[in-house]
Order: sequence, then C-alpha cells, then structure tokens
Amino acid sequence: MITSGAWRGKRYAVLGLARSGASTVDALLASGASVVAWDSNEVARAAFSPSALWGEGLVLADPLGIDLTGFEAVVVSPGVPLNKHPIAAHAASFGAAVIGDIELFAQARAGLPPHKVVGITGTNGKSTTTALIDHIVRTAGLPSLAGGNIGLPILGRDPLPEGGVYVLELSSYQIDLTFTLDCDVAVLLNLTPDHLDRYGGLEGYAASKARLFAMQSKGQAAVIGIGDAPSAAIARQVAVSGRSEGLDKIAPGVCMDQSRWPALQGPHNAQNALAAIAACEALGIDKEAIDKGLETFPGLPHRMERVATKNGVLFVNDSKATNADSTTPALSAYPRVHWILGGRAKTDSLEACRPGFGHVVKAYTIGEAGELFASLLEGEMPVERSGTLEAAVRSAAANAAPGDTVLLSPACASFDQFKDYEARGQAFRDAVSALG
Repeated sequence: MITSGAWRGKRYAVLGLARSGASTVDALLASGASVVAWDSNEVARAAFSPSALWGEGLVLADPLGIDLTGFEAVVVSPGVPLNKHPIAAHAASFGAAVIGDIELFAQARAGLPPHKVVGITGTNGKSTTTALIDHIVRTAGLPSLAGGNIGLPILGRDPLPEGGVYVLELSSYQIDLTFTLDCDVAVLLNLTPDHLDRYGGLEGYAASKARLFAMQSKGQAAVIGIGDAPSAAIARQVAVSGRSEGLDKIAPGVCMDQSRWPALQGPHNAQNALAAIAACEALGIDKEAIDKGLETFPGLPHRMERVATKNGVLFVNDSKATNADSTTPALSAYPRVHWILGGRAKTDSLEACRPGFGHVVKAYTIGEAGELFASLLEGEMPVERSGTLEAAVRSAAANAAPGDTVLLSPACASFDQFKDYEARGQAFRDAVSALG
C-alpha cells in the first residue's frame, strides 16, 4: 500500500468504509496515524471489528457525533454529497479539512520514488482514456498503474518504482476533495450537463473540473477537448494564465484512420485516442510505442467490448451504456447494427440515440422497457420484441449478415433482469458463446 510519514502521529476521521475508505484506513494506520472510522451501513462497519484486528489506533464512531478538535482532516468518500451532508459544516466548526483519498495520495507523493502523474477528467470517456494511457505507458516499457475512479483504490496499491506513471481517473467529486494534486499532465475530455443537483448548475460543475488545472504548476501539460463551450472556456482560462505553451487543445471532428485500432471505434473514441496521444507525448513516449499501444489496446469490459466474430458477424458488449446518451456513440461506430436494447428505463425517450438510427438494421427490445422502446422505434426501423437477452442474441445472430454487428447497448439500467450491468454483459457473452 501507499503510506506516508507525513501522517504519522496525526488524527483523522474516515467517513465511508467502502473500497476507497477501507484502503484509506489501512494506509493511515500503517503510517502511524490514529483513525476514527464510520459508515452508516452496519455491514460495512462490521468489517472493521473486532478492533484487535486493526490495533489500538482505530476507533469506530460517527464523526458527526464527536469533538473533532485537533483532527487533521475528515476523509470522506466521493459519494458523500457535500452540498447536503452536515459533515462539511461540522468539520469546519473544528477547523478540520474535508478531503478524499486522492488528496492523501497527493500528500504522499514526496515520499514515493520519482514518478509522474496523469489526471483524467470529463463527463464521458474518462475510463477508456485512463485505461488507454495506462496501456500505452506499459507498452512503452514504463511502470504504470491506473487508479482513482477506476480499478482498485490508489492508496491500496503498491508504490511504483522510479520512473513510474500513476494514471488517475478523476470524477468531479474526487477533484472537489483534492487540493494539492499537481498533475504532470492534466486531461479534460468534455463537459456536458451532469450531477447538476450537486453543483447548482453547469457553471458549478465546470468550475469543479477546472480545479484540476488550477492545481498544476506552471510548465505542466494540459490536454483539453474543446468540442463544447464549457471545456473551451477552461482551455482559454489555462492559456491566459500564462500556460499556453503547455496547452494541447483537442478539436472535435478530426478525421483519423481508426481501422488499425479495433477497440477504439467511433468518433468519441477518436477524441479519446487524440487525448491519450497528446498525454503520452507530453510524458515523452515515442510515436512507435504510442502507435503499438493504440493497436493493441483491448478496450474495457462492457464498453464496446468485442466479444467474438462468428460467421462474419461481430458481437459487441456495450452493457455499460445505461442511458440513451451513452448508447449513441456505439450506434454510430458500426455501419450495420442489430441493436439489442432495454432493461429498466431511466427515461421514456430515445431521442439522444437518433444520430445512430440510420445504422440500425433491426432493433430487439428486452426487459421492462421492451414494450415502451418498441413503440418508440416502430416506424423508425424494424423492431422485434424479444423479451429476454438470450432470445434477442439468438434472433439477431440468425438475422445478421456477414459484416453486420450485433450490439448490446441497452440505454437502460439492468436491475429488472440482472444484478448489475456487469452481470448483464456476462450474460451477453454467455449467450454469444452458446451460439456455437
């Protein structure tokens, strides 16, 4: 795990004991800090008992109910809504900071072997771009790990050797809880309305993302997609702050040959790839390694994941697409699509998917939203009410011609028929495997 002498002898409260919270408790205790830990979920709390397992440095108590005088900070889960939760005001009344595990990582950096940090944020594409940069760095022969909002919690990972690169996916919530993370390369992919209830509007959401660049030192690299007005405004802020030399702007609509990158299809992935290329160039990685990384990138599970090609038909698992906006890029990425969609609807509209309708040969609806989505799509394209995922896969496979793509991109949550989107994606893989 990542530890720091800077935390030794200090007192911390940790609120939220899921994966990042548990790793935070471990790292703080291993560094010689004392910790008061709490989670409103009794099962999560039970994992931290008996106290003998953790030593005398750990106490289970709700930070809201104790005197925080002398505490260094309250470390909260990114999921804690700071605009509504009373912990922020309670901590402030005692002069205790409210931070997250990424801020603790930033504080620990001085004691780690020399390294670089890439921070990636944006509304869409963060996970793919983070994984892609990590893959390219590894392809170049450098030690690398992806963390933050992807994979395992950063404090739970072993420190990289000298010359390593920490590639961090950062949500706006994580940035809100971070104050000293000076990224060698900071990346903003895009900004579209999201989490507006937490920020009071798009302006507040954009300001949160902009802080990633405000924390950088002069001379560090900034990579910013300028396909939307809020992101373009942040790029201008960075430029006028005297950092134009280190700014790389990624324009929309750039034509690229993606034929050599099987896991990076569609215009959205062209933008993700451009951002990754710029970030890796800023790290000093040569063109040959970057090209090889792009060609060999396997993609992420359940995100336009190429499952198999059978009888000339490509089967793609995009189960992570749980709303219409996230389905649109996949529909646009393939010329002839047999589209499997449905589940538990988040909205009664598929208008966001309309740009990809012309690519759909036939739609196959499943789950609770099957009837609703069928009624919305009839007249736009041929529709089959398949009901179950297995039936939809069998029917789509029977109807598809060589060169076609059978695409699971549900535009829905999974909870009507599956535990989560991962279980749904695995069911798709299994159904494809069963085709013979």
